[in-house]
Amino acid sequence: MTGRIRIGVDTGGTFTDVVALDQETGRLVTTKTPSTPADPAEGFLRGVRKILDQLGRTGACVESISHGTTVATNQLLTGEVRGLGFITTEGYEFMLEIARQSVPDGYGNSYFWVKPPRIVPVHLVKTVKERLNHRGEEIRPFDAEEAVRVARWFRDRGIDTIGVCFLHAYANPAHEHRMREILRREHPEAVVSISSDVLREYREYERSVTTLVDAAVKPKVAGYVANIRRRLDEVSAGVPLRIMKSNGGVLSAEEVVHQPITTVLSGPAAGALGAAFIAGNAGYDTVLTLDGGGTSTDVSVVVDGEPSLTTEGMIGQYPSKIPMIDIVTVGAGGGSIAWISPEGTLKVGPRSAGADPGPICYRAGGTEPTVTDAHLVLGRIPPHLLGGEIPLDPEAAREGLAQLAAKLDLDTERVAAGILEISAWNQANAIRRITVKRGLDVRDFTMVTFGGSGSLLACRLIHILGLRGVLVPPDPGNVSAFGLLTVDVRSDYVRTHVARHADLDLDAIAAGYAELEAQAGDALTREGFAEQRFQRTADLRYFGQAFEVRVPAPAGPVDAEFAERVVEAFHDAHERLYGYCYRDDPRHAVEWVNLRVTGVGPIQRPVLPERPPGDGNPEWARIGTRRVRFDDWADTPIYARDRLAPGDVLQGPAVIEEFGATIPLHPGFTARIDAYGNVHLAGEEA
Repeated sequence: MTGRIRIGVDTGGTFTDVVALDQETGRLVTTKTPSTPADPAEGFLRGVRKILDQLGRTGACVESISHGTTVATNQLLTGEVRGLGFITTEGYEFMLEIARQSVPDGYGNSYFWVKPPRIVPVHLVKTVKERLNHRGEEIRPFDAEEAVRVARWFRDRGIDTIGVCFLHAYANPAHEHRMREILRREHPEAVVSISSDVLREYREYERSVTTLVDAAVKPKVAGYVANIRRRLDEVSAGVPLRIMKSNGGVLSAEEVVHQPITTVLSGPAAGALGAAFIAGNAGYDTVLTLDGGGTSTDVSVVVDGEPSLTTEGMIGQYPSKIPMIDIVTVGAGGGSIAWISPEGTLKVGPRSAGADPGPICYRAGGTEPTVTDAHLVLGRIPPHLLGGEIPLDPEAAREGLAQLAAKLDLDTERVAAGILEISAWNQANAIRRITVKRGLDVRDFTMVTFGGSGSLLACRLIHILGLRGVLVPPDPGNVSAFGLLTVDVRSDYVRTHVARHADLDLDAIAAGYAELEAQAGDALTREGFAEQRFQRTADLRYFGQAFEVRVPAPAGPVDAEFAERVVEAFHDAHERLYGYCYRDDPRHAVEWVNLRVTGVGPIQRPVLPERPPGDGNPEWARIGTRRVRFDDWADTPIYARDRLAPGDVLQGPAVIEEFGATIPLHPGFTARIDAYGNVHLAGEEA
């Protein structure tokens, strides 16, 4: 049997989630399988085979596979960035050491802050005589003889991952291209990234670090993608493989190995987009998203149906100025470990038991109690995961928690409840970082929770934050994998062009956008897209400011009307962000800084069907009763989510269970089922 099936595979720290879309019938099928941290490709292939078995189809039916991966992210978060070399302009060898001299939040006095190790130590930084000005004009010729000596120096010491960032290479990449040619000739084993390919934008420190991060993750990402490609051919030979990017798009595996830094928020980006799609379908175009996994929780803001983007992101301790969905991550997942601080207080996370060995209740070697163990001991989740595929041991979890409780001189249930309360506040603080600290009132939002553990603390978050409510999609554990089927192919291109608005050269702006659109068009053509769309944006600021505001730039001719529309959009955006603007004050000139183009290759999106309404009586969905502790122990009704119909309403206390997730409905909360099978949670006051 043949057919057109698209598959999305999201590899998380604990589970690998898989969603398949039959493009002829619109049928969606989901499944999960445990991740295999030692060899993520193994979990990937198991998931693909499992979903094909459920569909009764073969690999020949697969049209494409989109994949969200944490390979690059995990490498950076775990500090596996060693053995890098850096080549820059003579006189700038201490660029990485000086950095921005910024002190992280929480260190009011820099005396108490210890500067972290730099991504490349000083003794592995080499310089070459060369110099361009900010217009790309040569001030000092490129010294080829010295470049050869530098290349051989790295070769002789076995440094084979190298980043190159020359001053003002964003304006003219010629010197960086010559350095790359010399490295290829003198040190052919080296993996090289040059800044004019990675980030053609000014600010040399951020451009340097972004380039070095790209070089650092390139070998591991390339090896991982090659392994996936080779193993995938065993199931579906030659099937197109696309990798999720941080900017909310996908790119072919063949292309992504040349720009691996674009994958650093691959999985979380897919989740935010999937949640935005589901929320928009349910009538919410402005929401918060919360992706609760086994290792961490990722939160983001969706406005007018689109997740917020940023180029000021940090991956671990490294600034990365690539376009990425604005996501805040906190180490608060189902596998987060509960521990006692040196001061004798209970802490939860950021360490995680992950998938291997996992929580104590997995009986796979885990010895430290986790959030999942606490949920199990309080009866809020069933004694199994994935519909019974993974049995859990409540007694083992209770014993582990009892040992922790004895150290705190508390009873076991109180410690379990405390673990969940701390985890809820950890998540709430992450949400406040992305809302309150950015001038948004969290009380104006409904939140979409997903991921295997995303809905477990939803009622507490409504209470803690004052949310309007929470929407839990069907199969919430598979929303990230579903999101992979909703995204277009996207490539971002940037060019720095600093000029005051009053002195703007419209011909130069037009030429800049034309060049960027040509680059984006070439990339989409290589991806096989005849239909292509281009989205222009520009970064502007008031003269004298240090940071810019990105605003949309209209398509069509670049003329005086075009420029005025962009500037008006900047004034409006500045006022929304900061509460003021200088629209009518000529003393504050507007300055253009960066031109940007995003090339979009559109794909066919899934259609979510409405479900037939029920009779308003959810009792036939009730599958039993279990002792559950919320405020106290009580016999609590358990409902099968797949039996609940649109129009059904549940009153807490109750527990709603499905294959990949559980929703504990606390006393005083209501759950309502909408036409698409989403569960809407709200407190009594809502």
